[in-house]
Amino acid sequence: MISIHSVTSDEYPEQTNNPINSHENQPDKPEEACGVFGIYAPAEDVAKLTYFGLYALQHRGQESAGIATFEGTQVHLYKDMGLVSQVFNESILDELPGSLAVGHTRYSTTGSSRKVNAQPAVVETRLGSLALAHNGNLVNTVQLRQELLENKCNLVTTTDSEMIAFAIAQAINAGADWLEGAIQAFHRCQGAFSLVIGTSSGVMGVRDPNGIRPLVIGTLAGNPVRYVLASETCGLDIIGAEYLRDVEPGELVWITEEGLASYHWSQQPQRKLCIFEMIYFARPDSVMHNESLYSYRMRLGRQLAAESFVDADIVFGVPDSGIPAAIGFSQASGVSYAEGLIKNRYVGRTFIQPTQTMRELGIRMKLNPLKDVLAGKRVIIVDDSIVRGTTSRKLVKTLRDAGAVEVHMRISSPPVTHPCFYGIDTDSQDQLIAATKSVAEIAKQLEVDSLAYLSWQGMLEATREDTNSFCSACFTGDYPVAIPEQVKRSKLSLEKVIV
Repeated sequence: MISIHSVTSDEYPEQTNNPINSHENQPDKPEEACGVFGIYAPAEDVAKLTYFGLYALQHRGQESAGIATFEGTQVHLYKDMGLVSQVFNESILDELPGSLAVGHTRYSTTGSSRKVNAQPAVVETRLGSLALAHNGNLVNTVQLRQELLENKCNLVTTTDSEMIAFAIAQAINAGADWLEGAIQAFHRCQGAFSLVIGTSSGVMGVRDPNGIRPLVIGTLAGNPVRYVLASETCGLDIIGAEYLRDVEPGELVWITEEGLASYHWSQQPQRKLCIFEMIYFARPDSVMHNESLYSYRMRLGRQLAAESFVDADIVFGVPDSGIPAAIGFSQASGVSYAEGLIKNRYVGRTFIQPTQTMRELGIRMKLNPLKDVLAGKRVIIVDDSIVRGTTSRKLVKTLRDAGAVEVHMRISSPPVTHPCFYGIDTDSQDQLIAATKSVAEIAKQLEVDSLAYLSWQGMLEATREDTNSFCSACFTGDYPVAIPEQVKRSKLSLEKVIV
């Protein structure tokens, strides 16, 4: 039996055709991946712990949120559109009892932004219900969906995540147990998937053979020790869990009353962590490779200064993601660091469209310049990436209007020339400014005095890890998992990329 706590309000309209989400109004960033969380902790308030874990992972997706808890064989599920703090309250969490839970906060990459596509996805099997939360994107969805429909699977959403859940159910209903059924399903999946899966017997944490999206394991002190899964270590920190290790590429961890067991379901894992997780997506206080990403991003700034120094009065970052690199740039170059832009930290996703008059006046909901800091100054502004160039141009104009006499832009990653197929929404190739324009042409369009990007090699060497262990396809077009032609044609619209 699935106990579904339904929501009667319809205060969050479908966003797919909302003019506020047009290219002109979207940020010059790749849009976020998703955040997943799982916990096995009998006698603990697993729903509330999951809520706080998702709260820490909110930066990974702001469209919908959901939690499923297991109380014996009964599943309690609640999900809706909106931020974690908007979807849940004390009374809702009190209605989600159980000994284990899985949670999800979503940005849509496959499947439109609608309530029906919110996760976790819950399906029935002969062994009971399973609840699945997915970060990533499959590239063989057309084939997999057709196979599932031919086997009479009742797909109710447009997400690849539901397809994975049904593939597991299909194997289990054919006689496999939880582990066998899951592994059989994973072999049918191509692309990026970090999964947290809840069942009446325990919680699974899984990564694809390339480990494109992150997933970490934490422990909660006690006797016995309890285990937590999260997309990033910041999801562990908030509930006082200790980081244990990453789930490895091609690994399945099975957390039950007996503890944690590990199964390497892929015989040919090849680590290809998305480099944009380190540059931008993950929170700066999250740990990867035994250090905070803040430290890595500062090194990017130092390398950027070494490669593209320019004499100026002050350097500052675009809040918040450009700040660590700007600090590193300042340290390496000797150019004084300052705050040139102030971020309104209480602005979330809005469904209210500004009037034309407001747009013409340059409505500034998120960033405001410090005019007395900028007036008469030669400034260097550091950002982590440029995707379309629309908001970057507006930002440059804002700085000039505030009195900056020179504006030099520095980007702590290489030009984004190719779309992502593994769980990041980066538009089709013809929408990527660096795919259609040279650096000099981009500088002219942005109306900056100079523009420089970090080199691809400098970005990878700053990781201090094996440079072959990262996916950087958005900069090179070298995709670690083959993209079917039908999928590739939908985004790769250009024959030639300007370098």
